[in-house]
Amino acid sequence: MEDAPRDRGAGLTSFRRYTWWAVPGTVVCVMVLSYGSWALDGDVPAWARVPTVPALAVHAVASAVLLGGWLKAPATIESPSVRAPLGWLLVAGAAAVVLAALPLARHNYGLWVVASAVTVAIGASYLPARSRWVLVVAATVLALVPGGAVSLAADDGEFAYAVVFPAGIVAFTAWTVLGPLWAWRIAGQLDRARQLEAELAVKDERLRFASDLHDIQGHHLQVIALKAELASRLTETDPVRAAAEMQEVRQLCSDALRDTRAVVQGIRRTTLDDEIANATRVLAAAGIDARMDLEPAAVAAELTESVRSLLGLVMREATTNVLRHSHARSAEVDYRVTGGRARLRISNDGADLPPGAADGTGLRGLAERLRAAGGELTWERGEGDRFVVTAALPAQGATR
Repeated sequence: MEDAPRDRGAGLTSFRRYTWWAVPGTVVCVMVLSYGSWALDGDVPAWARVPTVPALAVHAVASAVLLGGWLKAPATIESPSVRAPLGWLLVAGAAAVVLAALPLARHNYGLWVVASAVTVAIGASYLPARSRWVLVVAATVLALVPGGAVSLAADDGEFAYAVVFPAGIVAFTAWTVLGPLWAWRIAGQLDRARQLEAELAVKDERLRFASDLHDIQGHHLQVIALKAELASRLTETDPVRAAAEMQEVRQLCSDALRDTRAVVQGIRRTTLDDEIANATRVLAAAGIDARMDLEPAAVAAELTESVRSLLGLVMREATTNVLRHSHARSAEVDYRVTGGRARLRISNDGADLPPGAADGTGLRGLAERLRAAGGELTWERGEGDRFVVTAALPAQGATR
């Protein structure tokens, strides 16, 4: 089993795909439609149309690269901003200058600001939150100037439109670009938090086991050491008492071995009810849709302690495998008692390993213990990417 958390990818991948089409895809389409229609307008002179085409192509490519790179390396909680590729930003800025100057020269007060607004929004996405909004506000204010200046110089009577509309375009573009990117960033951070919580849940279980083992072994070993030291001192002066002390050491060793086996087998604290409740909590924390189909009669059934313990161990091992060996989006637990046999079935999608690859010591060891108790444990790769673990035991334990 690996210790590193896995990317629980399907839902996040779909959201990333949506964000890609919602931001870079939309930006490029708007740019092409806006400037393309202007470049194809026969009333626009060739000196303005011809340079627009290569500038548009360069800006569209630069925008797609910048936004795509941002989506591939989302910011983390520890590092709230993503490092900007300065070269591509400069290329986009240069192309935006061309795409602003040509429409302004033709007194097109609505078109000139589009590429500049996109460039500002993309540049702002690479900045920390406070600097980001400072840039957006500054760009919105500056957008009032170029169109107003050109309109005043031409005295064309469109001063209000030339001033207000470009500023609105800058603000609106920043909102529509930065909003989905912010949502993607939050989704990525939440996904990593869920993975961390799932990993911590597994490590908490390991710590619980280590604590139980330490409590048992620490007590027994301390007493054994004291008894052995006492017997060593009494060997020459009181051989009979020394032999008695060594007999107690032997009994203490047997007790320590028995208790250690109990901890390893999970008998001391593992029950089916607790493990089902724990699985529900852990899987939900990992972002997995866990569906529990528990037959009421099975929950209330009078199972022996050993049967509940073994089924609890199966539930724990299956839950661990879901967390560590799959990209699961959903899991199902079915538990019922039929014909005097308790049956527990755990299935999940997103299985990573091919059939047989998951036959580790965990499932194999449990299978041997269930066979010894008159039951059986099977696991198989189901349809598609599903992995199914099924345990069955006599409700009242093995019959002799």
